[in-house]
Amino acid sequence: MSDIIEARPITASQREAEPKLVRMPSFGVADKPTIAISIGAAIACLGLWWLVSRLGLVSHLFLPRPDEVWTQIGVVYRDGYAGASLSEHIFASLFRIVVAAAIAIVVGIPVGLLMGLNRWAKGILDTPIEFYWPLPPLSYLPLMIIWLGIGETSKITLLVLAMFAPICLSAQAGVRSLPLERVNAARSLGASRLQLFISIVLPSALPEILTGVRIAFGIGWGTLVAAELIASTRGIGFMIMSASQFLATDVVFVGIGIIAICAFAFTAGIRILEAVLVPWKGKL
Repeated sequence: MSDIIEARPITASQREAEPKLVRMPSFGVADKPTIAISIGAAIACLGLWWLVSRLGLVSHLFLPRPDEVWTQIGVVYRDGYAGASLSEHIFASLFRIVVAAAIAIVVGIPVGLLMGLNRWAKGILDTPIEFYWPLPPLSYLPLMIIWLGIGETSKITLLVLAMFAPICLSAQAGVRSLPLERVNAARSLGASRLQLFISIVLPSALPEILTGVRIAFGIGWGTLVAAELIASTRGIGFMIMSASQFLATDVVFVGIGIIAICAFAFTAGIRILEAVLVPWKGKL
């Protein structure tokens, strides 16, 4: 008996019976990297800025060239501005926004979670939050001066009010978007209220909370210039407003660039935190 097995061709029916791997089409951006596109867009914007200023399409007084702004960065770094060094201006702004963000996070997250879990808390707190939330910070800036004076307290309070609402409302939305199936499954397994909150409610609300924190930082940096209008002698916002009064447009661009870099760094830090704490976000 021969040990050689004759190779037989695969029939069409056998080929059809084999499982086929189907790649699901992605939706939206998915996991496709966009950093190359972002870098290209940034280079294009710088090139357009240089071209417009070079051709004189906009008055030099209002739009300095990029190289002039770069030179001014060195001047401000070396000589300071308005009696303070550049590091002192940056530290003053960072101190205000970090302290305000810490207060807004520590207060806003528990209040938002409580509003999402308790209808009495939502009924009582929802009206005042929704009342002041749409108001621009400049509208209640005079009240901060009247009530709290012109010291650091009024500046930090203004920033806290601007950052509190998005954090609080995001935490509330995170709780209210929690699927009831998870809650019922945990209850059927005998989970206590504390276990339910720690293991189900908080992790489910965390993506919304981190998104709210990121939005709050953006609003906070936008409010910083208004906050530093209150009798300030230090801060990037103060530097921008002071330079604008003397039509020092290059210094204004320097201040805007510093705020943009700081805001980008904070946003990148929160995105890294999201990747660590909620790696499942956008994948379920």
